[in-house]
Amino acid sequence: MNEKFMKEKPVFPLIMSMATPMVISMLVNSLYNIVDSFFVAKIGEDAITALSLVYPVQNLVNALAIGFGVGLNAVIAFHLGAGEKEAADTAATHGFLFSILHGIIAAAVSIPIMRPFLKMFTQSENAISLGVRYSTIVFSFSAVIMVSLAYEKIFQAVGRMNASMAGLMTGCIVNIVLDPLLIFGIGPFPKMGIDGAALATGIGQVSTLLLYVVLYVVKRPSVTINRKYLKRNKVIDRKLYFIGIPAAINLALPSLLVSSLNAMLASFSQIYVVVLGVYYKLQTFLYLPANGIVQGMRPIIGYNYGAAEHKRVKKIYDITLVLTAGIMLFGTVLCLALPHKLIGMFTDNPETVNAGKKALMIISAGFVVSSVSVTSSGALEGLGKGVESLIISLCRYAIVIIPTAFVLTRIFGADGVWNAFWIAETVSAVISVIVYKKAVGNKLKRSSEISS
Repeated sequence: MNEKFMKEKPVFPLIMSMATPMVISMLVNSLYNIVDSFFVAKIGEDAITALSLVYPVQNLVNALAIGFGVGLNAVIAFHLGAGEKEAADTAATHGFLFSILHGIIAAAVSIPIMRPFLKMFTQSENAISLGVRYSTIVFSFSAVIMVSLAYEKIFQAVGRMNASMAGLMTGCIVNIVLDPLLIFGIGPFPKMGIDGAALATGIGQVSTLLLYVVLYVVKRPSVTINRKYLKRNKVIDRKLYFIGIPAAINLALPSLLVSSLNAMLASFSQIYVVVLGVYYKLQTFLYLPANGIVQGMRPIIGYNYGAAEHKRVKKIYDITLVLTAGIMLFGTVLCLALPHKLIGMFTDNPETVNAGKKALMIISAGFVVSSVSVTSSGALEGLGKGVESLIISLCRYAIVIIPTAFVLTRIFGADGVWNAFWIAETVSAVISVIVYKKAVGNKLKRSSEISS
């Protein structure tokens, strides 16, 4: 397969052709997150609380997988754009091997820490027990997650977005089908409760990996995973981690944020912890499709940057920004129009519904402006600027929002947390514009002036 179409095809249809499969798969994944929480909520409010508290660690494991995958994607795309096929093959092979190692380490570390971690946020022994049971099963599949993400990013780097979509959708659909069967014991399946939800997730991940293996064997991508590329290569390995570590930290920061906000909210009421957990389930319906656009953009912008097509790089960024802003605008309208309906999908408690309704209406004020940070951070990762991307994420998930929430809760109570979201997004958007222009803007501007 020839990847030259990534620098020859008109930009808008190119982004749409690359992003559409990812947006579809992300929407299905968003649906899974909501359906999964919907079924778990039927077990009881302790069960949804357990999922909310496990989420930060679960997100951390996923962040390690996706973050390193972003580095793998960027390095492969850059070397393909520069016409360096052997370097791209070396990156794919090393990235695959490292992913297996990361998965083993993630499982060995995350499983033992869950009980003491959960005790930090709740005194409910039932919620703790449910959380431990769920997390033990889910984290046992960590190596599967890491290897699946390696395959996914390899396919994306060469423009095989349909293969990536097929893998993601397969796992999500298997999850959705198995959830009610294993949770409630429908038909020949045993009634497993929250253990069933965890097992459905793991089986879905295995299904994704198996499909990727089949696709790789049947129709190999233009980069190869081969033993002959296993020889040590410090330059390639350094690139993988130089981009992958900041990307992983970017994705892990929400875990730090959720844990910090849970600690603040728990001092007021357990209801607010549930509301925050529900919000993060709902917001995936927006941010995952937006991330689908960014994922479609990332290999294109990296390939064109490697090929020194700088004027085209600027156009790719601008169009992606408009598309992500459109998704966020839709989310804003939805949260303002139907907040009670959205929260009501996860709980029948009137007090929780009312608190959640208010939270959604406040938080949604920052959705549209967040598209600037989301696009800039993703573009910088694709361009190999991992540290600059990390700066933006640190502002969104730590430097601005956590201190702001701490101060505002002293004034407005739990509402201070909700207001901290839109304040942090506004400040971070300004910072992201400055960081992006400083990192690549001047170079792209000079290139545009020369070409015109």
